[in-house]
Amino acid sequence: MSVSPDQMIWLLGAGALFTILLLGLGLASDDLAGGRAAKRRLARVSPGTVRTAAASVSSLRRSNHDSSNPLIDRLIKSLLPAPDKLRARLQRTGRDIAISQYLVASLLVALAVGLAAYFALRLPPWVAAAQGVSSGAILPHLVVGFLAQRRLTRFVELFPDAIDLIVRGLRSGLPVTESITTVGQEMRDPVGIEFRRISDAVRVGANLEEAMWSVARRIDVPEFKYLIITLSIQRETGGNLAETLSNLSDLLRKRRQMKLKVRSMSSEARASAWIIGSLPFIMFGLLFMLNGSYMITLIEDPRGNLLLGVALGFVATGAGVMWKMVRFEI
Repeated sequence: MSVSPDQMIWLLGAGALFTILLLGLGLASDDLAGGRAAKRRLARVSPGTVRTAAASVSSLRRSNHDSSNPLIDRLIKSLLPAPDKLRARLQRTGRDIAISQYLVASLLVALAVGLAAYFALRLPPWVAAAQGVSSGAILPHLVVGFLAQRRLTRFVELFPDAIDLIVRGLRSGLPVTESITTVGQEMRDPVGIEFRRISDAVRVGANLEEAMWSVARRIDVPEFKYLIITLSIQRETGGNLAETLSNLSDLLRKRRQMKLKVRSMSSEARASAWIIGSLPFIMFGLLFMLNGSYMITLIEDPRGNLLLGVALGFVATGAGVMWKMVRFEI
């Protein structure tokens, strides 16, 4: 099969885009909640509370349906490997996105990219299909990850101020539930709306701890879980809750400052990772434009295909190693 220069350039660009998307997918997948190490520490601190929270979520949710069509709803629950994880990930965006809407958007993206690659760019059917499937699987995932990360970042920024507001309410004589209601009324979203959900759940008869754990499942940031564990420990052991929460607020601010400092110190390494990762694709494209007949052997010869596969594997491995080097758990 002969490959034209235009198709070759498109294939190179598509390969580079696919590698970048995979790197972005890895960056957005596991660190939205502050890292798995922090989650393991929280589970060790209060394993029974975590199990209680997981059991109470279904009782506080208004609906467990992923589609208005019962048949589609059953198909989603039977075919998707982990619908609960996907549902929780969509809830972190703060938008009312159903799983069925997410799947329809993925299908539309796959069809649009695949048809554009086949009819507009005249790519072979298998290449167009691969581009469509990969785009439909990765692009919506990255968009949802971006929306969730942006909302969680705003939540973490405002959360110490919310704790300070609870502390002022406690020192003025208000109970914890009233202080949480005040936070929901006074703080901006997304902190305000999540605390309003806690107060609404308590108002309809839910336990405060269960209501907070149901929000923690949707928010899924260690800072909020620290607050729940602090309240649980204080309820069991007693003590000055206002002073404890004041210390927690100061700790969370210092933790955020340390994260920003680490990010600043690792910015040069992250920029180097992007440059080194994109350099092979840039050089391949330049060499192909200068001497296409020399570089086309890598595409038409099976031995060249093997070398390209090995090279892409090394590039992906190097990108993964550099990514792990610049990720620090605080």
